[in-house]
Amino acid sequence: MYEAVHAQPDGQSTVERLAETAADYGFEGVVVRNHSSARAAYDAEEIAEEYGIDVVRGVEVRAEDPQHASGAVGNYRTDETIVALEGGTNALNRFAVENDKVDVLAGPMDGSGDVNHVLAKAAVENGVRFEFDLGGVLRAHGGRRVRTIQALRKLGEIVDYYDAPYVVSADPSSHLELRAPRELAALGETIGFSSAFVEEGLAEWGRLARRNRQVQSESFIEPGVERGRYEEDS
Repeated sequence: MYEAVHAQPDGQSTVERLAETAADYGFEGVVVRNHSSARAAYDAEEIAEEYGIDVVRGVEVRAEDPQHASGAVGNYRTDETIVALEGGTNALNRFAVENDKVDVLAGPMDGSGDVNHVLAKAAVENGVRFEFDLGGVLRAHGGRRVRTIQALRKLGEIVDYYDAPYVVSADPSSHLELRAPRELAALGETIGFSSAFVEEGLAEWGRLARRNRQVQSESFIEPGVERGRYEEDS
């Protein structure tokens, strides 16, 4: 199972510290998902060798609207193993699920965003994973926490009905915010999800990383020429 993290300067802990703690908690890997405006500097191979954990290069694109998001996703797609897009508005949510260059729609129910059957069908067609962010349940309080749980349950009903792809994360930005897989599974059961559902969502990050690494290794033909899932639109 994998966790997707925000490291310095997007978070409070370094990639090394997050990877060390994640390894201690029993994770197989971490996805470094810093926002596109706050990238982290680190040596993934060196960290992986030191702590025995897979370190996956990723990015979480943050954009004002689909027009800006489109350019950013295209720029990062060939360089990053996992490309997520921060949703939270209906326009960005729709852009994400209709774009097969996006791997994960992060925070789809945040802000004014929503998910319906149209978006779920598009996500299935394009292989875009909805993120179940448990961070709000762990770190929010009062009415905000209640609203977060309600939103996650609604998303869960849609994902289950349409068999849409998904990932699960606690969205930690510090090693102190990391939780072991068994803790996240127990939390899921408390708010209405099975432990198997949560574990599958954590494992999906790793499956996604392996798939994308294979695609990237097979797609290169020569500089400027590629083939495969991320081929540029003609």
